Amino acid sequence: MNIKKYLALTRIGMMEELHFRLGTFVTILGNLIYLVMIFFLWKSIYASAGTDSVNGMTFNDTLIYLVLAVALFNFLEMFIVWDMSRDIQSGGIVLKLLKPISFRSYSFWSYFGHNVITFFLTFLPTFIIINIVTHGSIPLGMNLLFFLISVVLALIINFSVDMIVSTICLYTESTWGINMVKECIVLLLSGASIPLAFFPDSLRKFVAFLPFKCIYNTPLNILLQKDGYSSRTSLAIQIAIQVVWCIILAIFGKIFWSVSIKKITVNGG
Repeated sequence: MNIKKYLALTRIGMMEELHFRLGTFVTILGNLIYLVMIFFLWKSIYASAGTDSVNGMTFNDTLIYLVLAVALFNFLEMFIVWDMSRDIQSGGIVLKLLKPISFRSYSFWSYFGHNVITFFLTFLPTFIIINIVTHGSIPLGMNLLFFLISVVLALIINFSVDMIVSTICLYTESTWGINMVKECIVLLLSGASIPLAFFPDSLRKFVAFLPFKCIYNTPLNILLQKDGYSSRTSLAIQIAIQVVWCIILAIFGKIFWSVSIKKITVNGG
């Protein structure tokens, strides 16, 4: 494995992200507006509940979770599906397929540079600010190391899910509807929009068998040490589950891609 070419792709992705600074600023502004809405929405929910704790989470716990979920979403977000659709329609995918590197590796390492920059521009500042505002409510210890490992695994899982959906584009050539369905499913079942602690028991048990919770719920609970994620044994188990899903999705995605690429139809070029 030639690590230099992967580092070069990462560097290019970082430069592209820094080049479009206005887009990053607009994203941050939009997220601030969203967070204000989240604050008043959940404040009303807890006020109507008439109790300080709902499903084992206080308003402060829920607010920290959702603020970090938004920041983590910005960090993990990839636009592989949209890029795939444009490349198929324009014919640009042919050039990528001819590169001396697999398409999957090229896509991952190109986006990895974007992820690195967004981590430092969005997630890290959000983490520092929310911890200061809440007077150190986020535990700082070994959970940080496990969190970083979990986030990297979450990034790989998220990429694999996006690549599987992107591969479907080779058949449909149109992705808007498919991608919207994927976004809704991932955001809901991963705990990014609503903490999984608020799900009914039956639905929460069902979600536990899916890979989506490994993208947002697992890293956030490891960081916040919630929902039984406090001991090193439980942390190691959750990391192991993420590793298993990384392997399963990577194998399935690679096989699906290998079969589907033979059926590609290029409209442009």
